[in-house]
Parts: sequence; structure tokens; C-alpha cells
Amino acid sequence: MLKDTLTSFLEWVQGIGPWGAVLFAAVYVPAAVLFVPGSLLTLGAGFVFGLAKGTVIVSIGSTAGAAAAFLVARSLAHDWVARRVARRPMLAAIGRAVETEGFKIVLLTRLSPVFPFNLLNYAYGLTSVPFRTYVLASWIGMLPGTIMYVYLGSAANSLATLLSGEAPQSAGRQILFVLGLAATVAVTIIVTRRARRALNEIVSRP
Repeated sequence: MLKDTLTSFLEWVQGIGPWGAVLFAAVYVPAAVLFVPGSLLTLGAGFVFGLAKGTVIVSIGSTAGAAAAFLVARSLAHDWVARRVARRPMLAAIGRAVETEGFKIVLLTRLSPVFPFNLLNYAYGLTSVPFRTYVLASWIGMLPGTIMYVYLGSAANSLATLLSGEAPQSAGRQILFVLGLAATVAVTIIVTRRARRALNEIVSRP
């Protein structure tokens, strides 16, 4: 059902011209607030808009979605979020650490794939981290993962190929795909490992 809905949405976006990019970015806001996984949307952005334009659209949309969830947690859903965070000791520890190293903590958690994106958006809404600091650090920290997923989407031959997870079929395109993906994944792994180590050091401080 989700794949059918996404296929229809991507086909519709492709057919409405320049407004497609605006609407595509806007969809990330309700997706983030409602805990809808953004990975398929990001892959779709790569397929529809290509690597450069898709990265810009996803970066704007995902950052806006993260900001919206943050504000919801600070205003409407504080108690509900507090109960969810209390069941995750690591998130609670991050909440304490962010009091003194806000930008660094937000940046590192965005770089690390260990933390659930949607819940993290809400969790930061409970902290004292300034909104501008949160948005800037989130935007920078999400870029490596955004580029990787958009690249994967841009390498697909068709929507069916994209949503089924199949690799590109032509030999030349397969070679370019593998080389480009290897480079992108390697950089992402290096960044996320360093982020995880640094974050663990900060959170484990007495």
C-alpha cells in the first residue's frame, strides 16, 4: 500500500512542473510529525529530480520536518514525548549532555544512524537547545545520509526498480553505480563511526 501510494505521488510530482519540487519538500513536514519513514521519499527524490536537485529538495524538506516535530514537542506533545524518551536511557543521557554542548550533540546524533530520526526530532524539543542551533546542526548532520539515499534513487532505471531495490541493469551503469555507491557509503561510514565515538565519549562523562 505504501509503495503504491508513493509510486502514484512520484508520478504525479513528475507531471506538475516546477511546483513538484516545492510540494515534494513540503511532504516531509507531515511525514516527520507523523513518524512516517523518510527513506523511501528520499530515494524517490533522487529518481525524480536527480542527485543535485534532489539533495537540495530533501535537505530543505527533512530539515523543515525536523523543525516542525521539535516545535510540536515543545508545545503540544511535551508529556507524551517525555514518556517515550524516558523508556530510552540513551536519549535521556543525550538530553542531559545537550544542556552544555548543544550544537555538537545535535550534529553528532544526526550523523550517527543509531538514533531514530523521527523520535530524535521530538526528544530535542524537550531540551533547552536553542531552536536555531538545533536546526543548523540537524541540517549539517543529515547531509551525508541525504546524499547517499538520493544517489541511490538517482541511479535507478525506473520507479519499479527503485521501489523493488533492484540494481541498475546495464553493465556500464552498474559499474558507475557500484563505484559511486562505494565511495558514498565509505565516506558515510567514516563520518558516522567518528560521530558515534565522539558522542559516546561525551554521554559517558560523569
